[in-house]
Amino acid sequence: MIYKPNNLIYNAIQNKKAYYNFFIEKTFESGLLLKGWEVKSLRMNKVNINNGYIIIKNKESFLIGINIQPIIQCKMYDLNQSNRNIKILLHRKEIDYLYEKYKKPGYSLVALSLYWKKSWCKLKIGIAKGKTNIDKRENKKKQEWIIQRNRIIKKIRHE
Repeated sequence: MIYKPNNLIYNAIQNKKAYYNFFIEKTFESGLLLKGWEVKSLRMNKVNINNGYIIIKNKESFLIGINIQPIIQCKMYDLNQSNRNIKILLHRKEIDYLYEKYKKPGYSLVALSLYWKKSWCKLKIGIAKGKTNIDKRENKKKQEWIIQRNRIIKKIRHE
């Protein structure tokens, strides 16, 4: 028998574009209201969340823009619903806080990652503010400098 700790997080599907295109100010963890075939597809990592974002309507939050590929055993009428709106499970105070940020110009709610926590599928939501091209260039320069610095330090240690 394989031992798994209770708070184990595994099978993370990340949205790397979000960190490149946005400044992430705050993150939230939420649950999702999924169908059976969607859970099976998530377990097989047949999900793309690069275009995923969150909207709030009638004091309820929904995940839009992710693509869940149906499994082979899926029924035909479920194939049409691979791009459906998925309800996000949050507390009322969290929804109100997200709605206030969502209303401000320049802010959006972005899906950062999907992962399993114990036996529950969780979504990491980020409050994001868009980056300009100048900001993206500065980040790229910083990352290149960190890589060069690590190479220099590695050479110095080996000499």
